[in-house]
Amino acid sequence: MITNTELEYKGNLYPNRIVDYKRDSDKLYFTTENGVILEVTVLQDSVLRFRYATEYVFEPDFSYAISETASKGYNRLEVTENKTEYLLETSVLQLLIDKKTLRTQISDLEGNIINEDELGFHWEENYEYGGNTVKMSKITQTAESFYGMGDKATHSNLKGKRVNNWCTDQYAYGKDQEPLYKAIPFYTGLHNGKSYGIFFDNTFRTYFDFAHERRNITSFWADGGEMNYYFFYGPQMSEVVRSYTNLTGTPEMPPQWALGYHQSKWSYFPESRVKEIAENFRKLKIPCDAIYLDIDYMDGFRCFTWDKTRFPDPKRMIGELNEDGFKTVVMIDPGIKVDRDYWVYQEAMEKDYFCKRGDGPYMQGKVWPGACKFPDYTNPEVRAWWAELYKEFMAEIGVHAVWNDMNEPAVMEVPTKTAPLDTRHNYDGHPCTHRKAHNIYGMQMVRATYEGVKKYVFPKRPFVITRAAFAGTQRYSSTWTGDNVATWEHLWIANVQAQRMCISGYSFVGSDIGGFAEQPNGELFARWIQLGVFHPFCRVHSSGDHGDQEPWSFDNEVTDIVRKFIELRYQLLPYLYTMFYRYTEYGTPMLQSLFYYDQEDTQTHFRTDEFIFGKQILVCPVQEPNAKGRRMYVPRGKWYNYWTEETVEGGKERWVTADIDKIPLFIKEGAIIPKYPVQQYVGELEIKELILDVYFKIGPENSMIYEDAQDGYDYKKGQFSLRKFKLVGKENELIIQQFKDGSYTTSYESFKFKLHGLPFTIATIEVDNEEVPLKQIKLNGNNSIEIDKNFTELHITGK
Repeated sequence: MITNTELEYKGNLYPNRIVDYKRDSDKLYFTTENGVILEVTVLQDSVLRFRYATEYVFEPDFSYAISETASKGYNRLEVTENKTEYLLETSVLQLLIDKKTLRTQISDLEGNIINEDELGFHWEENYEYGGNTVKMSKITQTAESFYGMGDKATHSNLKGKRVNNWCTDQYAYGKDQEPLYKAIPFYTGLHNGKSYGIFFDNTFRTYFDFAHERRNITSFWADGGEMNYYFFYGPQMSEVVRSYTNLTGTPEMPPQWALGYHQSKWSYFPESRVKEIAENFRKLKIPCDAIYLDIDYMDGFRCFTWDKTRFPDPKRMIGELNEDGFKTVVMIDPGIKVDRDYWVYQEAMEKDYFCKRGDGPYMQGKVWPGACKFPDYTNPEVRAWWAELYKEFMAEIGVHAVWNDMNEPAVMEVPTKTAPLDTRHNYDGHPCTHRKAHNIYGMQMVRATYEGVKKYVFPKRPFVITRAAFAGTQRYSSTWTGDNVATWEHLWIANVQAQRMCISGYSFVGSDIGGFAEQPNGELFARWIQLGVFHPFCRVHSSGDHGDQEPWSFDNEVTDIVRKFIELRYQLLPYLYTMFYRYTEYGTPMLQSLFYYDQEDTQTHFRTDEFIFGKQILVCPVQEPNAKGRRMYVPRGKWYNYWTEETVEGGKERWVTADIDKIPLFIKEGAIIPKYPVQQYVGELEIKELILDVYFKIGPENSMIYEDAQDGYDYKKGQFSLRKFKLVGKENELIIQQFKDGSYTTSYESFKFKLHGLPFTIATIEVDNEEVPLKQIKLNGNNSIEIDKNFTELHITGK
């Protein structure tokens, strides 16, 4: 007779003694007496993957995060065994696996410990949902710092903090609020001058404790799934981030207009209002490339429809805007209105494409249209169908780009703000509940959107924006940091979030400039523009409930400042485009926090405000009202003040003057910064001459300029121009060598070199070993000279 029907509560369970080891090429398997299997995969000499199975069974090996193009391969892998442990060794790392406990220790070849298990892998049976809560704890090393984790609204250094990942619609979120819109379970650790990274590839709700609960312990765990994580070793943080970005992927080059200034609001309507906004930009000569239409362009918030009263002829309107240099971007949400007369709803019902609850009925929730159902984007058939829905918008009406919002998914008027956990998903043939699929729902929506937009704007390049994201979403889409607030604190948050996203593999990021909720004053708006033009994605967006937020919405002084900085962004477009090229090709973050830029300098480890824009421009926003300047940390090296051309030695904190019309801005010595003339939109002008600002340095410095047709795919067939410059400065001479790759022919024939900080008066100039008369190169004092773009070596000597 059964006398007790309660399940035994076992608490935390741990692996015990290893009883079996085998190797299969790059995979090593260690099995314990109580049925735990550790699979170690060597992806590269510095990249290891750890998977743990319980009860001898691994889950299907499937991931949305990992890029199909991730490069793999190692030079050396040796495994030896002694009485107490197994030793795995590559050409870079050593991995010890304890025979009694399955705990691991990773060190470099000199024996310096990089990362070490504390309790290591352990788990707890989940009687409510089945499966396990999987856990990992590590020893925090001396003076260790932690960075990354996506769009967390908190200090750059996560030491002493606990965060979690559950994509959440957090309107008007605050500093340190958890969780937010994105789930990127990747962090970098830095200690003793060495950096490593850990990516926990688990889509359930995940938690990370960076020595918060226990001072010397770092841990991470998930509500379900497998303990499956990747370990990356530097020792430079740049190598760690590049390895992670290689694993999860990078986007294609965007159309260059996507890097211009964009204007948005909830909402611009009717058509006459949209035209008025466009006309004001051109009348006031404030550059702008895109205008956004929020949900009010739709018929009753039904996706893929138009309100014909507000927008009677969208194709004509979009065409007229395009003639004046404006691209049109429209919003599409995941919630499909329950309406039997609505063709998108009908199709999805007929094809059975909506998500269902555990007992069979459709998952339904309230969003902007009222009652909605939600497509299951984890089903490949649904993604293909969704992509086809964009045909009319893109190919026939002429919409240029799409903005996916509310795709956490956000559901109104429920405490959880999202779909019930028993909602079912296909998960690409691995059926599961929303517990597992929630964090990748927005990612798979924007993936489908990207495929549709890409197909129907061809031969142009797609541009897509998403709010919700998981690791790897950067392959498909740009993003922004969600519904922020018009406060000085949120200006600080926007700065930290953008930097954090960039070192989390997701560089195409920006914030709602000026704040989405509430209303900024002119000073805050001007200061936010000064920061926003140095973010990869540059867009003003606001709720509209609190007033206007166009560049001219404040006084004339603010309008002039805003114009000045937007013009600066357009001048720097070739530099910004080159930053994007480095990101796509090498995984280099477009913004570099100071701890990333110079990890050996411990003074950088807790800095939040300063960052490197690209590789050679130092930016530090002013983040307090009524400021005439600020103190900032200038990293080691020599830097030119952009506004005064004064040079400063770095490695220390200093006061920098920056009234309302300035932002602390410095150029690294030796840099060659390319500039275009100011345009009202990308492609308005044919570039007749490329300006190259050269900042003199004693010694060598390398610079790069990438250009192509600014749109289309010919760049993938060699139609690009990649110019690499090597500058060498000496006491009385300056040498610049050019190395060119690619077959794209730029529209300009000459460079205009503007020389900054030259310590001598020019006596002679040689181009490719032939002296050139100074009149011929239009020498203007010591400031500028004009040289044919095809030169190989420029040699300037002084007197």
